[in-house]
Amino acid sequence: MLQSKKRKNLPFGTIAIEDDLQIEILNPRQEERKYLYSEIFKFVRDLFIILSIFILFGVFVAQPVTVEGISMLPTIHDGERLIVNKLIYYKWRNFPWSRIERGDVVVLWYPKDPDKSFVKRVIGLPGETVEIRNGVVYINGYKLEENYLDSQYNQGLANLPLKKIDEHYYFVMGDNRDSSSDSRYWGLVPEKYIYGKAFFRFWPIDKIGFINRGAYELKLDGIDKELERSYK
Repeated sequence: MLQSKKRKNLPFGTIAIEDDLQIEILNPRQEERKYLYSEIFKFVRDLFIILSIFILFGVFVAQPVTVEGISMLPTIHDGERLIVNKLIYYKWRNFPWSRIERGDVVVLWYPKDPDKSFVKRVIGLPGETVEIRNGVVYINGYKLEENYLDSQYNQGLANLPLKKIDEHYYFVMGDNRDSSSDSRYWGLVPEKYIYGKAFFRFWPIDKIGFINRGAYELKLDGIDKELERSYK
């Protein structure tokens, strides 16, 4: 059996040799250095976590964009900054979180050059017909009332012959119809090219708020008609 080593009784005030070996002399500078290293590590760790969250949020959920150009006047001005919801149209197992609707202000890749992005408003939906006569847009033969437009920017809207919108394609236009490059000139936009909905303006400060989606009525001979969307 192991025998415990008995400690000799020493006179009061005497330090045993083995006790002296257990005494740790603390250096204040070393302690400060350890504390500083610990705080730096915590800061770097927290900063990495925060940056990772922001990066993931920007890649998959929302993204700030700066508008260049005047094609969306008077709704959106050159230099304004918007938040784009990139998750809203995401499809999970072919089930979309939200469908693209008429009036949505969307950010899309330019079909002729996908490296460029445009901000436009959705006017025509898959399966519909669109036509422009005398400065007025007609959907399936019904006049489209657009309360967000300003006549100042819509004085020379050219006629557009009746056009059928294919499935999974959209007809988009800028609110400044006189100075907008849109579906009238380069055709329909594939659904896969629409990657987000611009829903909030955060700059300039005096115009912070949600973006007007607009109210829509389809009229024929003075009778209001709600257009039903059909998906085959």
